This record gives sequence, structure tokens and C-alpha cells, in this order.
Amino acid sequence: MRAILFAILTATGGALAAPASDWPQYRGPNRDDVSLETGLLKEWPKGGPAVRWTYEGAGVGYSPPSVVGERLYVTGGREDKEFLIALDLKSAKDGAVKEAWVAEIGPTFRWKGNSWSAGPSAAPTVEGELIFALGGNGDLVCVDTAGKEKWRTNLPKDLGGQVNPIGGGPKNLGWGFTGSPLVDGDNLIVAVGGPKGTLAAIDKKTGRVAWRSTELTDQAAYTSPMPANFGSVKQYVVLTNQGLAGIAAKDGKLLWSHRRKPPYGTEVINTPVIHDAHIFTTVAAGNGDCELVKVEKDGDVFNVSRVYSNKNLMNHHGNVVLVGKHVYGYGSGWTCLDFKSGEVAWSERQKVPSGAVTFADGHLYCYAENDGSAALVEASPTGWKETGRFKLPKASKQRQPQGKVWTPPVVANGQLFLRDQELLFCFDVRAK
Repeated sequence: MRAILFAILTATGGALAAPASDWPQYRGPNRDDVSLETGLLKEWPKGGPAVRWTYEGAGVGYSPPSVVGERLYVTGGREDKEFLIALDLKSAKDGAVKEAWVAEIGPTFRWKGNSWSAGPSAAPTVEGELIFALGGNGDLVCVDTAGKEKWRTNLPKDLGGQVNPIGGGPKNLGWGFTGSPLVDGDNLIVAVGGPKGTLAAIDKKTGRVAWRSTELTDQAAYTSPMPANFGSVKQYVVLTNQGLAGIAAKDGKLLWSHRRKPPYGTEVINTPVIHDAHIFTTVAAGNGDCELVKVEKDGDVFNVSRVYSNKNLMNHHGNVVLVGKHVYGYGSGWTCLDFKSGEVAWSERQKVPSGAVTFADGHLYCYAENDGSAALVEASPTGWKETGRFKLPKASKQRQPQGKVWTPPVVANGQLFLRDQELLFCFDVRAK
């Protein structure tokens, strides 16, 4: 199956100051799909947790929401335009919620013959009074919390940005720009791609480019930049079809690279998992594997060594999550993998179809792509222990014919948010 990147649409540093209950960016507070919430239901009632509200105006797209305080931000395409939408969570009443404002991003991402997707896929990034939203065509906008636009740029036109089109899509655009921006200090780190530099550091207040990674010029994949600190050197890890690279945070210099030979021959979607000087990646098909590398500093030089490479957890999209010493996600089935050894602790093929995963309060939230069913599963290396399941009460009518439910789940402020295109559902998962 081609191009199901849209679900993912990805160490320390970068927008980590938000309260534990918030989900201010792609994959949560620390960009690792780990919610810092506690006091959540350990078992769901029959039929699932209570629905707090349903919002039917999110438009087309696979962007997951970001939640900060009493505001939820999500992007979506309505007819021929994409928008950043702010919902006022205080207004939730009688199963509905009100919009606070909407801000235009740019034209709706779509192309002739694309029966998989339309609209934006990158999650909004919230930092203080600013929200950063990236559209499928590369329109990057900065908006304040009142909905006023502060600056904008277009990645292809203004910065020479390019996306690897492997799997389909127009030249240099592919399935669109989907890497969610990272805020780090004064800069917004963006996977721009192309001959001027794969990564760009953009002044978050003005939109001016601070640096480009001119020594790394791969086209962007569908992954998001990750902050890291190896050998006491602050840097950003980026994964492309050609492999991994580390870019210096201070000036965009290439610190190290781990090149694939041959390169990945399919869409590269999952953002790397970084822990204890190690980086875990997983790509399905097209020379794919799951791989663990170690990054070590020797004097002024960084050395990268492969710890293992195998087929034990090859995930196309939906990401994987590290909990303790194990990685959880969907490969040939829902799989628990030992992070350091790459050995399978368990694999379950019968319970829930393939999908995306998020972790909160001891449990995995597994969200199936085929039918929008969600399962609550204990994050345990001893086996699959399901403690609840339900199915979305309604399915999208705007989803493309070959599209599926590819938006990852979000857990914030005691609530579970599940999206299926124009439909966004809020469930109460707080323990009573």
C-alpha cells in the first residue's frame, strides 16, 4: 500500500515548558507520544468512555490536534483553503464545542489522481502566545493566540523547499509537507528539504531564516525534526530517505550522518525515537527495517555505530512509542520490542487492526486505521492486556476513497481526542 504517511502527520529541548496536562505539539510535550497525564481510567466501560463533544468542522486532513489550556488547535482543508482552527474548550456544552477563531493557511493540498489524501497533515506547534501551522503545500504561518497573523512564508517558493516524491505525488512535493515544526529557544526548526538545506532555523517572531543545513541537502521526508543532546552538544536529528543526520543547533552544521545503502525506497514517515545516546527508526517496505544506532562523541568527532537492524517491528505509519525498556507499535501485528536488543517480547495479530499509538498513565491507546476503533492496552512486556475498546460513533464522509483513519490519538487534560477528517471527538478518560 502506498503513501499512508498522512497519519504522522514528529532527548531534550524544544517546547518542553508546557504544563504536564497539555499537548502543545506533535507527539506531545516531549515529541515522543508519551502523555504526562495521571489519574486516567485504567479500564473503559462497555461502549467506551463518555463523549464530551463532537466537532464536525475540522475539514479534510490528517493533522492531529494540539491542546494548551482551554484551547485546542487543529488544521484542516475546507473546500479550496486550509485553515488553522482554534476551539474554545470552555464552551463545551451539550455535546458541542465552539470555534474561537480560524486563520487561513493557504490553498488546500490536493492533486489530480490523489485518492488518498487532501488537506494538511502536520500538527500545529504552540509556544507561549504563538501558534505555528504548516499546510500541505508548504505554507507556514505564525499566528498569535487571538488569531492574528504575525508572519508567513512558503517553503517551496521562498526557501527552495522540496519533498521526496517516492510513492506518488508531484515532483518535489510528493504527498505534501508534513513535518511538524519544532520550537527551540528563539527559533522554529523546520524540515524544508532541498538544495539549500534540509533543515532551516527560522526566527519564531519574525520569520527570518537564521541558518540552513547547507551540508545536508536531502529532500524532506514525512518525518519531523527531533531535539537531542549527544556528547553535550545540542543538535537536531532528522530522518530522510537517505538516512539519519545530526545538525548543530547553534549554526546548522552537519555533525554526523548515517547514510542508507541503498536508501529507503518508500515513504519515510515515522519520526525517530531518541533515548540514552541511541536512535531507533522504523520504515516499512522499500529497503525498510527497524534499526538502532548509537551516537558517541570522540574528541571533536561523532561516531555512529549500528546496534542492530532487523524486520521485527517495521511500521509504515502510526509511529511507535518507547515505554521503559520496550518499544510498542504495529509491525506485522501489535508488537513489543526490546529497545536495546531488538528482540520481540510479544506480538499480537488478532486483537486490533493496524493503526497509531499513544501512551498515557500506564496504557497504550491504540487507534485502528480501518474502522476507527480504539483499544486501551496495558503497556507491559509480558503480553497484550486489553482493558477496553470502542468504535467511533460516526465515520467521515469527506475522507478520500482510499484514505483511512490515520490521525494519531491525543491525550490531554484528562481527555482523549480522536479525529477522522472533518470529525473530531473528545472523550472523558479521567478516573472518577
